[in-house]
Amino acid sequence: MDGLDWLANRFQENRSHLEAVAFRMLGSLSEADDAVQETWLRLSRSDTSGVDNLTGWLTTVISRVCLDMLRSRAARREDLGTELPEMPAPSASGGGPEDEALLADSVGVALLVVLGTLNPAERVAFVLHDMFGVPFDEVAGIVGRTPAAARQLASRARRRVQGAETVADSDHSRRRAIVEAFLAASRHGDFEALLTLLDPEVVLRADDAVVRMGGGSAEVVGAAAVAATFSGRARAARAALLDGVPGAVWAHGGATRVVFGFTIADGKITGIDMIADSERISELTIDVLGG
Repeated sequence: MDGLDWLANRFQENRSHLEAVAFRMLGSLSEADDAVQETWLRLSRSDTSGVDNLTGWLTTVISRVCLDMLRSRAARREDLGTELPEMPAPSASGGGPEDEALLADSVGVALLVVLGTLNPAERVAFVLHDMFGVPFDEVAGIVGRTPAAARQLASRARRRVQGAETVADSDHSRRRAIVEAFLAASRHGDFEALLTLLDPEVVLRADDAVVRMGGGSAEVVGAAAVAATFSGRARAARAALLDGVPGAVWAHGGATRVVFGFTIADGKITGIDMIADSERISELTIDVLGG
């Protein structure tokens, strides 16, 4: 067995780990596969004779690849326009079968939604340290910060994740009522009603797939701006349970095209996440509610 064959075998031994790291960082199976392939290319071109811990070396490489991809994704969002898209039917995008290891050990989509709101460095720091136990000294080298700064990145991300996972308003029916009231106000163009439901600092976020559908902005901030965005527009959206949490969906041609995740605190909507990425939607358990 020559050196390249030996490296290929070792890489295969680590593939499921690398896929798991990349999927949690990127939230997309196809992008995770791209990151894994890029990591193999870098391995095949590198002199690893002095590497004692190949798994650690590969984790560092794929983390840097994912960080570059996340930064590129963020830069593309900033280059797009300022209007959120309407809801046209996007072209169908066929996804390949999901990797069995990722299915067996996948992170919940509710968590992926929250991770998608973090900046690239926060997301990488959180995933590496909190999910894979990478020490902050190593995380620091990957994100280009000091260990103390890397710790702060992970801490900020952790608070966001814990806040999203904690159901501050435990009354499920109240959350559903707020979502349904929001959809009704949106359909009827009731701007004032929308304002009463939104937190003054509410943030509306759209993933790349939503932005591509209409060439709009990835983020809208503030109650007035978010209310103006939705006023008179959500006529086809329907209330739904997304992994058991009240939300909404927009469907076309019998398929769910966009999901709307709502973050609610103290009776106000503090965040809305619009997701059209077919892979992320496919991971959700969606129950459309009547009415």
